[in-house]
Amino acid sequence: MKDYLIYAVGFTAQILFFARTIVQWFKSEHEGKVLSPTIFWKISLLASILMLVYGILRNDAAILIGQILVYFIYIRNIQLKNDWKSMSIVTRMVILVSPVAILGYLFFGTDYSLATFFKNENNPLLLMIWGITAQIIFISRFFYQWIYSENRKESILPLGFWIISICGSSMNFLYGMFRLDPVLVAAHSLGMFVYLRNILIHYNKRSLFSRLNIPVLNKLIAFISGKIK
Repeated sequence: MKDYLIYAVGFTAQILFFARTIVQWFKSEHEGKVLSPTIFWKISLLASILMLVYGILRNDAAILIGQILVYFIYIRNIQLKNDWKSMSIVTRMVILVSPVAILGYLFFGTDYSLATFFKNENNPLLLMIWGITAQIIFISRFFYQWIYSENRKESILPLGFWIISICGSSMNFLYGMFRLDPVLVAAHSLGMFVYLRNILIHYNKRSLFSRLNIPVLNKLIAFISGKIK
């Protein structure tokens, strides 16, 4: 029963991560260019908190490190979208304190320690090194995106972001397979299409949905993009 609850947390986090990607993709298809919508970054924050909890419950150093490194980049992108100050002070404080509180409880309120994660019998050293490397490569896309956006003073998802996404996602998929982690396997297999599609959008401004010319689908895209209330 405990394992099912742990996987429920992980799958919920990955559903949110996938949802943010779908929303970003739909908006980009509708506009015919790659966009970086604010909702993408807000969903990322919630999903990251859940994934941080999942990494703790799974004693997985790779997941834990990955989520810690990118969390505040999500916040910075919301700031670049000029939407951070529009949130209430309480909401902003909860966002800033949540990861610190979780990690504080982890290391001071439980029997967990760094050794718990780096000496996990179910995660051999070489596999753990592969997983951490995969996570670092995967989340490096956000460091690249952050630097790119800071230089332009606006939140942008550049071409390199999607190329790095494909490389890191492929490595994480293999890690999930060897780790027997259905959450990672499902997450990194579903996202590949969207990563590839954003690369194609970058080179071809014409929307895939406009080519398909399906009225119901076009209305759905317009609704997601905020054109229909």
